[in-house]
Amino acid sequence: MPPLDSAFYVETVADLEALYGTPVAASTVKVSDRMTRHYRALLESSPFCALATSGPEGLDCSPRGDVPGFVRIHDDRTLLMPDRRGNDRIDSLRNIVRDPRVGLLFLIPGLGHTLRVNGRARVSKEPGLLDSFAQDGKAPRSVIVIGVEEVYFQCARAIVRSELWNPEQRVDPQDLPSPGQILADMTEGAVGGEAYDRDWPERARKTLW
Repeated sequence: MPPLDSAFYVETVADLEALYGTPVAASTVKVSDRMTRHYRALLESSPFCALATSGPEGLDCSPRGDVPGFVRIHDDRTLLMPDRRGNDRIDSLRNIVRDPRVGLLFLIPGLGHTLRVNGRARVSKEPGLLDSFAQDGKAPRSVIVIGVEEVYFQCARAIVRSELWNPEQRVDPQDLPSPGQILADMTEGAVGGEAYDRDWPERARKTLW
């Protein structure tokens, strides 16, 4: 592949707008500053979203998943997301307490269009709020409180092109490196390996919530 030619980089918003032109009405009128009845229906059907945050070290995008509707609608301008068990890196939370801006992309299995939410977040440790999100008797250690500033649907082109929900396009996990293999390679065998992969299903079962 030849080296990239810096002369073709787009450097200004004006150049971008000249390249792409003016968006059609359907791309702009769909934006709301609150959860409408239709956007509520989409969010309450979603079991997965990607949470984007920003901090002094840079950007982060974290997968978040739970039972459909796991992000609770507190009111039409406020969402509540439990911080379920994970890797304890707290990258997203660390960013939020220093820069509250967040972006969320919700996926609904089988649906082409997605739901996007932009806003500002805070991290709450209010005991009653944590207890309200308890699963199997286990409450999250924190809840992300998101103030909605923008909410809108994203058209289905990306899902259609990727064939994301097509079962015939599913990848066989055996064809790709496993987490245990990646860890072993990164640490010269000190962490991970076959035992890590073998024990993962049971470890996940015990620590899901």
